[in-house]
Amino acid sequence: MATLATDKSRTYELGDLNSLPMVATDIIYEGAAVGIEAASGNARPLNAGDQFVGFCVQNADNSTGSAGNVRVQVKTHGEVQLPVAGVAATDIGKPVYASDDDTFVLTATGNSYIGKVKRIVSTGVAVVAFDVRRGGAITGLTTSVGTASDTIADVGAAFNQAALNNIVASLAAKINALAAMLK
Repeated sequence: MATLATDKSRTYELGDLNSLPMVATDIIYEGAAVGIEAASGNARPLNAGDQFVGFCVQNADNSTGSAGNVRVQVKTHGEVQLPVAGVAATDIGKPVYASDDDTFVLTATGNSYIGKVKRIVSTGVAVVAFDVRRGGAITGLTTSVGTASDTIADVGAAFNQAALNNIVASLAAKINALAAMLK
């Protein structure tokens, strides 16, 4: 590896905006949560499970174009007022997820992490702090059986498969919650 022996001018970006190539034949509307289509690496209206890359700041219409013909401008960090299903005054600091480009929930399973509740505005409306610069996505754990709870039950002297399934489901839920807090 060679070290610099002279000054080297670099190009820097300032601010909280990014410009990403779009998928083909789609429109991303202003205010939409934007995700990355895993197969192509192009931006699209967020689908559940996509990596969230920001909110669209200006309509980007690639409805008749090929992938990459249009770029979408996204705001990558800040605070935004969103309708969040079921949000309540006790949810300050809780993670917020999206199941599509305009549906925001407090449920992690199958959805995309957006940010955290900063303030409640009114019933079902919150200010959400978001920042896509904070590391990569951590895939959530899923379990096919068991019911998660905040209490880890004793399996007992005799093996109890249902109790063990519930313990695994509870641990997976807590690991997912911790992973969301690290984003």
